[in-house]
Amino acid sequence: MPTAPLLTFTDKGIYCAEGDFFIDPWRPVPRAVITHAHSDHARPGHGQYLCTIGTAPVMQHRLGEIAVQTAAYGEAVQINGIRVSFHPAGHLPGSAQVRLERGGEVWVVSGDYKVEPDGLAEPFEPVPCHAFITETTFGLPVFRWQSQEAVAAQIMGWWAQNAREGRVSVIGAYALGKAQRLMAALTPIGPILTHGAVEATTRILRQQGYALPETLHATGDVSGKTHPGALVIAPPSALGSAWAARFGPRSEAFASGWMAIRGIRRRRGNATGFVLSDHADWPGLNTAIRATGASRVFVTHGYTSAFCTWLLEQGYDAQIVATPMPPAADTEDGAA
Repeated sequence: MPTAPLLTFTDKGIYCAEGDFFIDPWRPVPRAVITHAHSDHARPGHGQYLCTIGTAPVMQHRLGEIAVQTAAYGEAVQINGIRVSFHPAGHLPGSAQVRLERGGEVWVVSGDYKVEPDGLAEPFEPVPCHAFITETTFGLPVFRWQSQEAVAAQIMGWWAQNAREGRVSVIGAYALGKAQRLMAALTPIGPILTHGAVEATTRILRQQGYALPETLHATGDVSGKTHPGALVIAPPSALGSAWAARFGPRSEAFASGWMAIRGIRRRRGNATGFVLSDHADWPGLNTAIRATGASRVFVTHGYTSAFCTWLLEQGYDAQIVATPMPPAADTEDGAA
């Protein structure tokens, strides 16, 4: 009798029937295995959560009182006979791929990932498997990232010019992951000020031992006059807002992989666009998939149709996993 697939795809999310748990479910379930703490992956309402040690503190900060079990990278957890372990995804501190094993058969769910080390998040580690479920947020050949060093140099030049011309530099970056990546990658030439949402998650990551520079929470008495030449890191929604206006003369920018698309750059108005993503680009996706050795590949989140067609042309047994979630550009993970 044929063995049922290790994972199936339901209206609540990716489901392991034998283990009776879901991975990053988008509707409330009794048991959820979570890849990372971004809100489109770690949602409220589940009975029990399992995640990495590095993910739990921020997830608890965001979701409140929840029942959480944690595991270190590589530590095996047995769930109803299914061997489950977490492996670094490189997306942000604490993020993980989920490995599942049953009788020698191995599946891996990537969650969100990037393959370029950024000096802060635990670097991506390929996990050999038979079936790989991969995100494809940037699954088109047009998406090819410059190195982090090159983009950091561009941002440093923008910041320095603004400081010389008497402007505060305000950069939009997602409050968990991208904001802290910027802090770690840039060499401060002035004070770094943070929006409250950024400061809260930064404080939690510092408490976990992640090396981050000194920052100052930009409360009401902090402005361009009190801190000339400052860099302000804020969620993208703060750009062009009354909150940002109180810093006085300023230049605004947005750090995201979506800045590679001209139309999205135009919609950002006067903000300068820096192409910096916490997701794998086209070469990164292909590199990661080849490294798994998987013959079966399921694609989800992003440019699924184009990427699935590409994989089929390369000889993979590939198919699309449809989800009800909006594209990454329209979610709070949109500062990709």
